[in-house]
Formats: sequence, structure tokens, C-alpha cells
Amino acid sequence: MQGSTVLLGVTGSVAAYRAADIASLLTRQGAKVDVILTGEAEKFVRPLLFESLTGRKAFTDRDFGILDGKPIHIALAERARLAVVAPATADVLGKLAHGLAPDLLTSTLLAIRCPLIIAPAMNGNMWFHAAVQENVRILTERGVRWLGPDQGVLACGHVGLGRLWPAEEIASQVFGLWKGKEEEPSEKTKKETCQEGPFE
Repeated sequence: MQGSTVLLGVTGSVAAYRAADIASLLTRQGAKVDVILTGEAEKFVRPLLFESLTGRKAFTDRDFGILDGKPIHIALAERARLAVVAPATADVLGKLAHGLAPDLLTSTLLAIRCPLIIAPAMNGNMWFHAAVQENVRILTERGVRWLGPDQGVLACGHVGLGRLWPAEEIASQVFGLWKGKEEEPSEKTKKETCQEGPFE
């Protein structure tokens, strides 16, 4: 991954702070990590946290204009060789499934031509809602790769499905995909990944 660019999207989940671990792990492996935070994500974490971990600017909806001679969302999309959204909320899944692009992250993700990994994080009742599962189906058919959600204690106090997949597992799958082949999934991945796809 040395010198290659990974786009990391962070959305408005309590688990947003765990995205910092993902950014750190990817950076330590030599990747250039471009982070985009949604407005809701900024309620939980700040761009400065990611900038200190990656040594690169973290982008938000306040960033407009030109980057590398192109509109910012196009430039970010074109320099990404792999994209990850972690954590991904039900809201962003709906926007991506239906081609909506009201913010920098979704605009950029609509313009990417690289593999996309999504790691959901939400209440289990939300995850199993028919509308969310339909959005998952649509995105799966478009080639999205899924990690999680995981089992455990949720921020709302419920115990069950909905936690963000462990940062180390997400980073490991990014490395495996980057090398052009999947790493052998861990026992955790084999047993608990909910959506069929490349990582099961």
C-alpha cells in the first residue's frame, strides 16, 4: 500500500471515534489516507484528530472549490485506489443506494471507480428494517463489500447486532483487497459477517 491513497468516509455514529484507529492503522502501513467527515460525524469527532494521525488534511462539507485542478469531490475520487466508509449509518446507505449526493462524502463516493468497503454501525432494529436491508441488497448488487455489523453492547444500551466491525479487521481486509486477493478471513469474519460477499 506504500504511497497509495485510501479514502475513508466517517459518518454520524457514536462509533465514529473508532474510525481514528482505522486511519492510524492504514497510515502506519504506508497508505495515504484521505478522510471525509460528514456534518453529523463532526458531532462526535473533529477533523484535527484525523489530520494528526494521517499527516494529511481531513475534509468536511465546509471544503469547496478546486483540488489538484479539479472540483474537490472529483479530485478525491480520482486519487482514491480504495474507499472505506466506517462507520456507515442507515442514512448514508440510503443516500448511496439511491444516488443522492447532498454532501462531500456522498458526492465523492458517487464519483469513485475503485472498490468500496462499507462497515455499518447502527441499532440492530434499524439494521434489520426492510428499507435498510433493501438498500444493502442494492449496494451489494453494485459490488459493495461489507464488513459487519458486529455483535455486542450498543451505545443505546441494547445487546445484539449493530456494532462497528473491529478496526483491526477492517484494516486487515483493506490490506488483503489491496494486494489483489483476499486474506484468509479470520474465524470471526467467517462466523459473523452478515452479508454474503467477498469477505465471507
